[in-house]
Amino acid sequence: MRLVYYLRDGEGAGRVGLARDETARSPILDLEAAARRLGARALLPRPTPRQIIGLGSDRLVQLSRAARALWREIDRDRRLYRRLTVDSSSLRFLPPIPDPEKIICIGQNYLDHCREQGVPVPRSPIIFAKFLPALIGHGEAVRLPTISRKVDFEAELAFVIGTEGRHIPAARAYRYVAGYMPLNDVSARDLQFADGQWVRGKSCDTFAPCGPALVTRDEVPDPQRLDIGLILNEQPMQDSSTRNLIFNVPYLVSFLSQAFTLKPGDIVSTGTPPGVGCFRKPPLFLKPGDTMTVWIEKLGRLTNPVEGERSRAHGRVLG
Repeated sequence: MRLVYYLRDGEGAGRVGLARDETARSPILDLEAAARRLGARALLPRPTPRQIIGLGSDRLVQLSRAARALWREIDRDRRLYRRLTVDSSSLRFLPPIPDPEKIICIGQNYLDHCREQGVPVPRSPIIFAKFLPALIGHGEAVRLPTISRKVDFEAELAFVIGTEGRHIPAARAYRYVAGYMPLNDVSARDLQFADGQWVRGKSCDTFAPCGPALVTRDEVPDPQRLDIGLILNEQPMQDSSTRNLIFNVPYLVSFLSQAFTLKPGDIVSTGTPPGVGCFRKPPLFLKPGDTMTVWIEKLGRLTNPVEGERSRAHGRVLG
């Protein structure tokens, strides 16, 4: 199941939908319109992503199976197609989880990225956080802050917690995961390195694009076997595999839960592979007019344009 959150023209509130596949033109099943056919009447009226996640991992799997059966029924009945689906090209995509309690990120978590930097492999996960205003959806613009001249890209696999837990054993960790999605850990390197810690440089507004869909756990049997990369202006920049993760998803779930309670909707981004701009020779940083696409096998493509920061007071492009 591919959970998306979107806005229709003229509407002020988001809607939850289910994308049929990972392509950019995938039709979207309107979850509210289809709720009764999916056996999800309890979600009416208009459900939110957190309500869907709050169903728990087992119920999400049931909903996913029901959605696959409904798509087959829609294929046989064009009237159902018109009544239950919307055209993805007319939508504005929002973050699949727009209101997480926590956005947790892992640094230096790929073997090949450590080699790229010439740093030792960490003995335990390096943890930092992003703030909520950093979250944006597929197609929204990343804005370059005027205080930075060295903004970088980072393709990452993120997972979302589906069940609350503390002190979770690694052997049971997957039961607490709702699903996976691409995330771009956009980073102001000059701020990051000047501060000596990473939160400010990683948390500027729009610095956490994610989506377009949250792909439920049943669709991804092994998140440690996914190809991952990033394309900048049609040029490949990053190309690796989650096989190179140092600390895998079950380990991270268990490790993080020893310190704090993981809540449904929490986002954990697992780190980036090599090829980022700051370690290239010469370095390569983002500029207005660029377009970034994070791609992950089975999960789809997250594309975001880049623009200068706009003054809220005057609507001017700054920088």
